[in-house]
Amino acid sequence: MEPRPPVPPFTIESATKKVRGAEDAWNTRDPDVCVRVYTEDTRWRNRAEFPVGREQVRQFLQRKWAKELDYRLIKELWCTEGDRIAVRFAYEWHDDSGHWYRSHGNENWQFNEFGLMTHRHASINDQPIAAEERKFFWPLGRRPDDHPGLSALGL
Repeated sequence: MEPRPPVPPFTIESATKKVRGAEDAWNTRDPDVCVRVYTEDTRWRNRAEFPVGREQVRQFLQRKWAKELDYRLIKELWCTEGDRIAVRFAYEWHDDSGHWYRSHGNENWQFNEFGLMTHRHASINDQPIAAEERKFFWPLGRRPDDHPGLSALGL
């Protein structure tokens, strides 16, 4: 198995790098890019869905981004210890009717010795917002380094 650095045990610095890497991957909205960081038998809880394995995660992400249009995500490290990382996040998106949402949540991650995620537990709440309430305006793709994070945006 090829390592996906950083690998555990995580420091604040290496966990922060892992979180930004995850944010960058998810902002591609490409399931094939995203699933590379999960073990073949990864186990998830995402709202009421419980995908197991890369293929189910890939299918989940395909459905997600078919519904959540113009998706832009910011993740922020909450804490880390050993092989675990906790993050908080927010993302903005709209549905096919043009209604905007900001989804807020927390994730708990666990990694194997190669730096691949074995478990992901997510709790997410969707908040309807008006288009003028949006805060994430960078072009689709990676969030620019100079764009404020969650804390700086008051989220």
